[in-house]
Amino acid sequence: MKKILAAVLFTALATPSFAQSGTNSPYSQYGLGLLSDQTSGFNRGMNGLGLGFREHNQVNYINPASYSSIDSLSFIFDVGISGQVTNFDEGGVKKNANNSNFEYAVAGFRAARHLGVSFGIIPFTNVGYNYSNTANVGGITGSDATSYVNTYSGSGGLHQIYVGAGWEPFKGFSFGANVSYLWGSYTRSVTNSYTDNYINTLSKYYTASTHSYKLDFGVQYTTKISKKDMLTVGLTYSPGHKLGGKSECTVVSTNSQTAVSDTSSYSVSKALEIPVMYGASLTWNHDNKLKLGFDYSLQKWGSVVAPVYNVTNNVPSYTAEKGQFADRHKYTFGGELCPQENSRNFFKRIHYRLGASYATQYLKINGLDGPKEYSVSAGFGIPIMNGYNNRSILNISGQWVRQDSKMFIKENTFRINIGLTFNEKWFAKWKME
Repeated sequence: MKKILAAVLFTALATPSFAQSGTNSPYSQYGLGLLSDQTSGFNRGMNGLGLGFREHNQVNYINPASYSSIDSLSFIFDVGISGQVTNFDEGGVKKNANNSNFEYAVAGFRAARHLGVSFGIIPFTNVGYNYSNTANVGGITGSDATSYVNTYSGSGGLHQIYVGAGWEPFKGFSFGANVSYLWGSYTRSVTNSYTDNYINTLSKYYTASTHSYKLDFGVQYTTKISKKDMLTVGLTYSPGHKLGGKSECTVVSTNSQTAVSDTSSYSVSKALEIPVMYGASLTWNHDNKLKLGFDYSLQKWGSVVAPVYNVTNNVPSYTAEKGQFADRHKYTFGGELCPQENSRNFFKRIHYRLGASYATQYLKINGLDGPKEYSVSAGFGIPIMNGYNNRSILNISGQWVRQDSKMFIKENTFRINIGLTFNEKWFAKWKME
């Protein structure tokens, strides 16, 4: 019980860390922001693979059915951080940005026979950018030309605290669910200013906040196909729904000569929404040494609404409209090799991991689909072996992500993920001789 209370306290203390932005991407200015990876340290070594993985010593919260596989007499606590370098390329102009982030804090334990429980805090979306562009009005050049500067900035994101359970009612079949409290806010602004003092400066400020819920359901079915080989099918489902809260837009027109401002405010309720999400996986396990899997996920963003500011016949409006996003598809293939998990040889106990993914973007920019995403990763699960504990694991991985588009900014990100999984024995009875 003390370990559970300590984990809950650590999770609560970690909550303010999620207010720090882990991105500088201009793509986070659209929708709810950049979608977070939502995977733990061992998944990230395989580029997020895991819907069909059943790990006895890791918390695999992307499919809550997996909690039923957690070892008895174990309490698992997993925390993760990341650091990244991103190169932005637009029209041959390149810039770099560095970020670090506290990624997640989760825990899991066996509550009863074939029943596992997990809880924790994980990110959902991330907003963070600050950039500007300059051009001449009408393309006119020379000393008489009037130039303008558009400045864009934003911060925030959505986060979730979850509690879940997974149960195996009969051998080979498990199901589970996560119930999450989803909350967060974002602030975005765009300012249009001119070198000609006779033209007003126009600023728009977009804000939104929400407090809602999120549900995730999962099933896993494992069957033996030979003496040493098993096949697991994993399925997940998350229902979509409108989020509570209010979205607001404030438009400020400032006279550049008198500094007098004219302010107009607009708001719309229930303009934020999360989509229906599906996941499917097929995982092959050979002698509990080699595991290979394929994950597919679909997020139905194309049918959700989002707040939009429009001006029609000089009449401004701020309304919730569909058609702002596209459905997101993601395909991931990867696996891990652990020659002998309980060997006395240190190197045979290491988990070697690889993974690769392709994903379409859920964002639409000026009516066009956002960039395609290509990513690969490699990592290690390094056992911690000492006189006190030989069950904990240090998960380290490197990941390369490319956001590729012919029409928009290209991004290349190299990310280092570090996760530390504490695995403690509890409820063990001491034997007296």
